[in-house]
Amino acid sequence: MNELLPLYDATEMRALDAAAIELGIPAAVLMERAGLGAAHEIMSRFPDRRRFAIVAGTGNNGGDGFVVARHLLAAGLEPEVLLTGPATRLSPESRGNLEVAERLGVPVRRRPSQAQLRRTLRGAEVVIDALFGTGFRGAPPPVAATLIESINAAGRPVVALDIPSGVDASDGTVVGAAVAAELTVAFHGPKLGLIVAPGCRHAGAVVVADIGIPPQLESPTLSALATRSLIDLVPRKHHGTSKYGAGSVLVVGGSDGMSGAPLLAARAALRAGAGIAWVAVPASVAAQVGAAQPELMVRALPAGLELADRAGALAVGPGLGRSAEAQALVRRLAQRHRGPLVVDADGLIAISGKLATTARRRTPAVLTPHEGEMARLLGREPEWVASNRLAAVREAAAASRAVVLLKGADTLVAAPGGDRVVVSVSDTPGLATAGSGDVLTGVVAAMLAKGLDPWTAACCGAVMHARAGRMAADAIGPDGITSADVIEALPGVLKP
Repeated sequence: MNELLPLYDATEMRALDAAAIELGIPAAVLMERAGLGAAHEIMSRFPDRRRFAIVAGTGNNGGDGFVVARHLLAAGLEPEVLLTGPATRLSPESRGNLEVAERLGVPVRRRPSQAQLRRTLRGAEVVIDALFGTGFRGAPPPVAATLIESINAAGRPVVALDIPSGVDASDGTVVGAAVAAELTVAFHGPKLGLIVAPGCRHAGAVVVADIGIPPQLESPTLSALATRSLIDLVPRKHHGTSKYGAGSVLVVGGSDGMSGAPLLAARAALRAGAGIAWVAVPASVAAQVGAAQPELMVRALPAGLELADRAGALAVGPGLGRSAEAQALVRRLAQRHRGPLVVDADGLIAISGKLATTARRRTPAVLTPHEGEMARLLGREPEWVASNRLAAVREAAAASRAVVLLKGADTLVAAPGGDRVVVSVSDTPGLATAGSGDVLTGVVAAMLAKGLDPWTAACCGAVMHARAGRMAADAIGPDGITSADVIEALPGVLKP
């Protein structure tokens, strides 16, 4: 999909750097462009600051920091370099840039003591993190962890070069200490770890510096960032479109005390452009659901399941409950229903620990768990999922052969098998409201009913949900949003 922006992992970025060097662009030129671009971003962000401390490691990230120091000095500012390891470990390009900076008069403290480090950090107005680069994995060694903690404790704004030290660029995991940056200057393109939690919470604002890698060298990345233009893929109603042609959705859910969940999902499907929405709920709540929304066609279970083959998409789980009968119903539909299917909420409980339930479907299902539901699906602790979101969504997609959408501020959508992942970012905390997940389920179901393939439908649904939340927040304020407000904003998302 051209509506996606590449997100690079460490392996993909190393391969791209190597291809540029093999083409004939020297590594020193790439380093120069990276440092120059970062220096311009730093000066633009902090136009009134003069004193800068560059905490540099012995990898190429440190070399980028030496170039930054030189350009800050050339602009009449006061950089100081803190080289945290032996210069003998520097690459030829990094060592050359260190020597040039020193000859020009940049103060360099080689392997400073803790007292010197703290003194320099306190004297700086901005700290530049050039300690680790994209090759970092795991936990920082104790000495480096102490450095990172000193940077964070200095109380100065921090700019990270390419990736905050301590964050894994490939998956956003944070095992030990990690720099908390206000700004990250990513070289060539954003790294996946800058967008996925918990790494994204360390990155601050992310800007990209062009380092001169020709676009002809690009190849598709396994991960990408969804953009607003994804919504252009959504089929619109046009003159002559019937309600069935616009997409029909059947929501199966509801139980005593939980009649609102299927109602929200069905209303969201209509507001997302579906032409007709049926709701199949237990007889005990059918009248209540029907009275709440006259546009919906309400049928009592189990007779309402006769509509499943007529529907363009089936949404199963919102408010369904966890009785043995309800759980058996979900598993039966997951295995036997041949049409497009999205499973959420109580429906996910039914296949927890049984992800192979959906693996043999001809049309991949779409599963939409939040972190707690994902933990149950995989038989893991919620804390593990929160710390390993990318690994979790890939594991679930591989086991289920389904599209798996892991909800959150960084919603991850994994294709069946788990290799390809799209990230949809939401900056709307107001979406943390009861029923928000039911709304997303309805939107995804509408996309499926309109004929989009399951992965595209899930990606479009995630972007539409996020943008509707933003529009509702702009109109009301994030603290006052309800799921109904998000539903009402959906038609505005679809406006050209």
